[in-house]
Amino acid sequence: MSESVHDGLAGRTVLLTGVTGFIGQALLERLLSGHPGTRVVTLLRERPGVTAEQRLDELLAKPVFAPWRERTGEDAAREIVRDRVRVVPADITESVPELPDDVDVAIHGASIVSFDPPIDEAFATNVVGTIDLYEAVRRAGERAGKTPHIVHVSTAYVAGSRKGIVPETTLDHEVDWATELEYAVEARRTVERDSRRPEVLGRLRAAALGEQGKAGPTAVAADTERRRREEVDNRLTDYGRERARSLGWPDVYTLTKALGERAAEETARDLPLSIVRPAIVESALRHPYPGWIDGFKMADPLILAYGQGMLRALAGIPDGIVDIIPVDMVVNALLGAAAQVPEPGAPAYYHVGSGARNPLTLQRLVELVQGYFAEHPLPGTDGRGAIRPRDVTLLSDGRAEKMLGTAERAMDLAERALLILPSGERTRGWQRTLHKQGREVRALRRFRDLYGAYGAAEVVYADTATVALDRSLPDGAGCDSAVIDWDHYLREVHCPAVTGAFRLAPPHHPQPRPALTSGRPAPPAVRFEERRDVAAVFDLDGTIVASDVVEAHLWARLLDVPVRSWPGTLLPVLRSAPRYLRMEHRDRGEFLREFVRRYEGANEARLRALARERLADVLLRRAWPQAIRRIRSHRAAGHRTVLLTGTVDVFVEPLRTLFDDVLAARLRVVDGHFTGHFEHPPLIGEARAAWLRSWAREEGVDLAASWAYGDHYSDRPVLEQVGNPVAVNPDPRLYRHAKRERWTIADWDGDTGAVSTLLDAALEEAR
Repeated sequence: MSESVHDGLAGRTVLLTGVTGFIGQALLERLLSGHPGTRVVTLLRERPGVTAEQRLDELLAKPVFAPWRERTGEDAAREIVRDRVRVVPADITESVPELPDDVDVAIHGASIVSFDPPIDEAFATNVVGTIDLYEAVRRAGERAGKTPHIVHVSTAYVAGSRKGIVPETTLDHEVDWATELEYAVEARRTVERDSRRPEVLGRLRAAALGEQGKAGPTAVAADTERRRREEVDNRLTDYGRERARSLGWPDVYTLTKALGERAAEETARDLPLSIVRPAIVESALRHPYPGWIDGFKMADPLILAYGQGMLRALAGIPDGIVDIIPVDMVVNALLGAAAQVPEPGAPAYYHVGSGARNPLTLQRLVELVQGYFAEHPLPGTDGRGAIRPRDVTLLSDGRAEKMLGTAERAMDLAERALLILPSGERTRGWQRTLHKQGREVRALRRFRDLYGAYGAAEVVYADTATVALDRSLPDGAGCDSAVIDWDHYLREVHCPAVTGAFRLAPPHHPQPRPALTSGRPAPPAVRFEERRDVAAVFDLDGTIVASDVVEAHLWARLLDVPVRSWPGTLLPVLRSAPRYLRMEHRDRGEFLREFVRRYEGANEARLRALARERLADVLLRRAWPQAIRRIRSHRAAGHRTVLLTGTVDVFVEPLRTLFDDVLAARLRVVDGHFTGHFEHPPLIGEARAAWLRSWAREEGVDLAASWAYGDHYSDRPVLEQVGNPVAVNPDPRLYRHAKRERWTIADWDGDTGAVSTLLDAALEEAR
């Protein structure tokens, strides 16, 4: 940095908030690497089990600090941090503690960054937190006889939804932040109260019962409460969005940032105040290295969605200005502003963007991104070939809304239809297609709602004061956007940074798990880490064998009677099928209890002998080859293999040797005959999950490292207990849930079919 900036910050103590954020990380790195005479105080929120000091250690291990650590040496870097950085545990949304008396400059960058948070949460951070912090800075200054300089990090978009040139001065509005804050807090109380009305809770519980009924009452209750909280947050988000738009801002983020500015002006009226308004902050142009980025910023989801072939249309005007600025230029401006102290009561204002000096239009941005992916396409999801995205069509807001409305209605109808279809490969194929199309539609909706106002912007943020500030900064470390070559920055710096981050750690996706593929010839067995404290938990029907309890009953009956008697044996079951389906849809436990009544009076010894002598072969032939290989692979790694099933234990015996633990349903026996009732309630849904948690504690099993396999939505509670859930040939509801949760989905085949199995038995008898 230049001598003027060094002089302005040398020997001074700088308070930083928001250091875990994008700009905050870059600010802390620059102070450590470029201002050796400056001390730092940082506010950090503690996390459960993680102290503020530990969070600082985690932060300093991030890539932004890597070049500095390499130049300085790891030991020297740690020593510098111990000498120059102090941590104050604090959460400004709750309370701000007393600050050190030696604070000379406070750079406040902490804020809620979501465009559409609930209105009270946005006010708590962007307004209340700002006021509390600046009051604490004032008190610290009064104790030391100082007037600390406050540098308030805002956003250029506080100007609201307007056109034309926005000057670098105080905002032109008469909105009373105190009144808006009062009603934002009241909105939470009102919405929470309304959400507890009986008619609302009844509606939410009915929806939860339809979705989670098979998983059990605890799952229904949890889902009811989840829906209530989600409805509360959505309602408060609507409050914020509509209140912001009614006052002339595109969203509650920009509204509360604007009111936070006004609160800062009033709270710091007798302190030096500089307000810095960055535009869209993206990856570094030069420092700490070209393309440094942490997480996905505002434009990045759009860029990545296009590269993945998901972005075909975008709401916006071709000549609208997309005001992008690299993060290192923002840091240069913040430190330059911190070194130039204005008079108390006469705040300084700086717009840090590119629209005034070096405008980038939406059409030009689209062209450059399309050009990048034409040269560097992302690989296809199957690992073969490459994604070749189509050109993006820019739509007016009205056309975009009409297109999305039509697509969303069609998606809703298709999804409801698929949920009532029987499970099968064809159904799952339709679901895969629908899921992919649904992701595209939801992405387009999200982009339209969040970015529509920014893509249609016809505004220029004047930057006269920022250009003047740039003259005090050295070449290569300034804040004048005129030096940016957009072709070079987007195609050689920013887009490679975004796609590189995606390939290394895909957002919201788990790390890849062992592939679960089927086909012939058989794939080699999956190798697992050898551990004795890991379990592999399997369901039976539909997961290991291509059957269910109805088929098991039919095998037992048909193989025990002559072929000529089969019609009479089949007919009663077929007549009852609709009733069984209705019960199974409502409650799996009710269905099982009703069905096992068919075993009333059956001779226990005879049925067990039949299972040993004739059903064992049928069962093993009905087993998925992939399932048997998977069980053996787990056992080879020392994992505890567990079978959890609602099937009667008689029919499980042939598979018992594959498992270390078997938990199956048992029928009550009186005088050597089955009564048609269970000896104990069968373990279904959340009852299985409770058993698994208790068993894991007693046996010392690490569920976070364990595996579970299931095919039915009622298996969801068990699948959620482990770190590696696998949905095997899932029914439509489980498939949908697995896709949402990014679980592994396995398509296992190899079944010879029930018809051929029974025909083999008939031929054997005919011989």
